[in-house]
Amino acid sequence: MSSSQIHLFPDEPLGPDHPNVASCLNNLAELLRETNRLAEAEPMYRRALAIDEASFGSDHPKVAIRLNNLALLLQATKRLAEAELSMRRAMEIDEKVFGPDHPNVAIGLINLAQLLQGSKRLTEAEPLVRKAIWILLAFSQKNGYEHPYMQAIFRCYADLLVTMGHSQADSIAEIRALIQAHRLRS
Repeated sequence: MSSSQIHLFPDEPLGPDHPNVASCLNNLAELLRETNRLAEAEPMYRRALAIDEASFGSDHPKVAIRLNNLALLLQATKRLAEAELSMRRAMEIDEKVFGPDHPNVAIGLINLAQLLQGSKRLTEAEPLVRKAIWILLAFSQKNGYEHPYMQAIFRCYADLLVTMGHSQADSIAEIRALIQAHRLRS
């Protein structure tokens, strides 16, 4: 193929319902969310979600990503019940597509746990973080390297335990015990 045959842009426009449009809308919404322009970001997240649901079906991993991103915005705007529903639906999709022990499920568990922690539902959050740690420990053991989010999730768990009334030392000991239990079980 010569350089004159390479097309960087399609000859025909993609149209407003193309999955690439959804990706662009999602990326722009992410930028707007990160710059605290939440009201502008929300319709873009919702449009990206609608496009991907229509393009790929309601149980596709891209739909789970869009749901999670929308949930983070809803959480930032204090619409916690709606955020929780979106996070749970995203996690269900990830569990169905990837299996219950996939790192994507662990990330969904952490996102949901942080939402629950922010809602003072600590006893509901704790087992979710524990399960996420277990998933990422298994990932690390299987692949021979630590998952990139492992340390952040340990910090999340320690913060949660401190919020629940544990001392910092007890929180660290609990994490070490969880790591040891995983090693013994594996």
